[in-house]
Amino acid sequence: MSTNLPVTVIGGGLAGVECSWQLARRGHRVRLVEMRPVRTTDAHTTDRLAEMVCSNSFRSDNPANAVGLLKREMEGIGSLVLAEARRAAVPAGDALAVDRTLFAEGVTARIAARPEIELVRAEAEELPDAEAGFVVVATGPLTSPSLAESLRQALGGEYLYFYDAVAPIVDAESIDLSRLFAASRWGKGGSADYLNIPLTRAEYETFVGDLLAGEKVPLHDFENAAYFEGCLPIEEMAARGLDTLRHGPMKPFGLPDPRTGREAHAVVQLRQDDLAKDHYNIVGFQTKLRQGEQRRIFRTLPGLGEARFVRFGLLHRNTYINGPAHLDRLLAWKKDPRVSFAGQITGVEGYLESAATGLLVGATLAQRIEGREPVPIPFSTALGALTRHVSGHSERDYAPMKVTFGLFDDADVPPIRDKAKRREEICRRALAETVAWNRAALGDPGETPERIAEGTGG
Repeated sequence: MSTNLPVTVIGGGLAGVECSWQLARRGHRVRLVEMRPVRTTDAHTTDRLAEMVCSNSFRSDNPANAVGLLKREMEGIGSLVLAEARRAAVPAGDALAVDRTLFAEGVTARIAARPEIELVRAEAEELPDAEAGFVVVATGPLTSPSLAESLRQALGGEYLYFYDAVAPIVDAESIDLSRLFAASRWGKGGSADYLNIPLTRAEYETFVGDLLAGEKVPLHDFENAAYFEGCLPIEEMAARGLDTLRHGPMKPFGLPDPRTGREAHAVVQLRQDDLAKDHYNIVGFQTKLRQGEQRRIFRTLPGLGEARFVRFGLLHRNTYINGPAHLDRLLAWKKDPRVSFAGQITGVEGYLESAATGLLVGATLAQRIEGREPVPIPFSTALGALTRHVSGHSERDYAPMKVTFGLFDDADVPPIRDKAKRREEICRRALAETVAWNRAALGDPGETPERIAEGTGG
């Protein structure tokens, strides 16, 4: 195969831009194909690259947990997504959350400034043929119907999906702050990173009843309600039992009301969604309620009686392939290794995990273009743990996953009874192995494990 052709990356989401960036920064040409604004989706509202359509959070930034470790590994390799996330960060306790507009604008500008990247605004309706050279499918969970059908035919019908839901956003000026208090759970992060709505037992039980009785958007007759457990609609959680929500997104634990000194029966949290503090996301309130019902039910919450909704919650279909059936540990298609997959379409779940797979595919293709045998990243790293899930899980019960320590290969870690100390050792080894891989696979001296652990800050 000729290596003087640009790599075709289909999809300008987090995985697609990260893959394109990793190739471009090593001098390789990329043809990045994004269908918006020629064709939009049910969830996107702009034509910007890397638009975040659900939450504005990349989750915990603590390097002692799996998602925090993944951030450090990616930053050590030169992640575009994390560099721009740091620049667009908003207060969110110990999480890394961003002003989604500034973030997407920053990513779009950085991609547009690379002479190696040709950005094509068009819908890719089918997989390019072999003459196109290397291809990366990074179309995400909202793959266009025509390309989805092309993939279904190519993959032999082993194509899966689940339903995801988006939380609503409210205008800050419409919130009655006298009914809320500012605090972060357990005092992590800034003291006022979240606005909190305390609920009495009676208020909570009435709210749960309203959720269960509210009119929902129905699925089509031919579709099954297969929800991702990490992002269940709030009314679906409510249906699992009266106390489910107060042990989930409405948990009051670690959030004493400074006006009383006591924890409420339940708490609704609002997280800043932009740097100007104009908008707040209702944390964990992803929903399939009809818009009118959202307005009616969520306005019964203290402080939200006059809430103006910048965006209503919604339900959308997320499509992914059966990774273990089709992909090797480098995320290349077993049937045709010139084609790779990256992002949520592989069966990873989460913004960060999507970007991580794009980073790995870009690094792998750079080695191939340069005539070298790609070096797989160890399964004992957070990055490697994701590829282990995608390529090594059982085909029969494959389902989307976020990065967790349970995905790591930790067989060589000495037996340490203290769970926290054992995870510290896992993180220490993972960072050291990431640095070693970066040098061996990419010829990049990169950061030291110690520097990565501190966080590069973009």
